[in-house]
Amino acid sequence: MKHFFAHVICFSAATIILVAQAPTAVNDEAAIREVVRKYVDARESIDAKAIEALFTPDADQLVSTGEWRKGLKDVVKGTVASSQNSRGTRTITVESVRFLSPDVALADGRYEISGASAADTRKMWTALVLTRSPSGWRIAAIRNMLPAATAR
Repeated sequence: MKHFFAHVICFSAATIILVAQAPTAVNDEAAIREVVRKYVDARESIDAKAIEALFTPDADQLVSTGEWRKGLKDVVKGTVASSQNSRGTRTITVESVRFLSPDVALADGRYEISGASAADTRKMWTALVLTRSPSGWRIAAIRNMLPAATAR
């Protein structure tokens, strides 16, 4: 019986240590979804400083037009210019978050830019790679895609 209690105590202590050290996927997923929300908000308000704060220094972005923005400076400049040139309401609805490692995640979602009418709405997909930094999750890469027309 004495050995049983010793095992229970050791197992309980080990479990507490592991739980305390392991990042919680639920909290990380919520934080990632919040970064995506802040990204959309920063684009909508055309706030270069807010956009910059969400990305890693080596970030890149491949947009649906084929333009490939490489590096933080180009990502911010291109994002601001795009938001200024193509007005409309942007939304990203995150459909899934998958952890590739404890410090790298892939967020996939529906990306829409809606205009004055339904005909003006661009429906795309986006994939964001995020990495954990000392200051939280940051966007390392974005890939925007226009779905191809369905073959008949």
